[in-house]
Amino acid sequence: MTRFKPANVTILKKLTFMAAVVCASSAFAAPLAPHVDTFDDVANNQLNLPRQLLTDAVMGGGSSATQSVERGVVTLQGEIVPARGQLGWVSYVLPLDIEGGAQDASPYEGVVLRVKLTKGNLSVSVNSTEVTNFDYHAAPITVTQDGEFHEVKVPFASLKRAWSEQAPLNPKTVNGISIVAYAVQPEPFDVSLDSVSFY
Repeated sequence: MTRFKPANVTILKKLTFMAAVVCASSAFAAPLAPHVDTFDDVANNQLNLPRQLLTDAVMGGGSSATQSVERGVVTLQGEIVPARGQLGWVSYVLPLDIEGGAQDASPYEGVVLRVKLTKGNLSVSVNSTEVTNFDYHAAPITVTQDGEFHEVKVPFASLKRAWSEQAPLNPKTVNGISIVAYAVQPEPFDVSLDSVSFY
């Protein structure tokens, strides 16, 4: 039976530690999965990160919203009440990193949603760590308000910034996807989603 001398034990510990670091690094380097959220969990997306519901209250608006998740569908309902002279909004954020770090979505062409819009206006933004003024790359979502779910594909190349100098989205720097209800005057909104993915 072989006995390890203290020096050999130290080497073994170092090798074990190095193997753990390599495994951890490999996990962090894993490619970004295409499915961001299928709303199977009440609070968290497919990456096990909590969804965030934000309103224009931070800018003096009075918009409000509720969310409910049932049988793989999230329903967002509320009222857009803009601050005077501003656009009103409610944003439903699906984060891609717990600390807001950049993820590489360059293997994909864009975002695909299955959405049912009953009332209001809707857009999708792909949020980037390179954007520091919250003017993320976005595009309106246009679907028939017929009570049915529709698949909508939004190519990265179609996304634009609202007030900043135009530059294409860098898909290697994405850290979230936001579904945004918006209006220029008070009005209700009602939207349901059953999946958000990259394609």
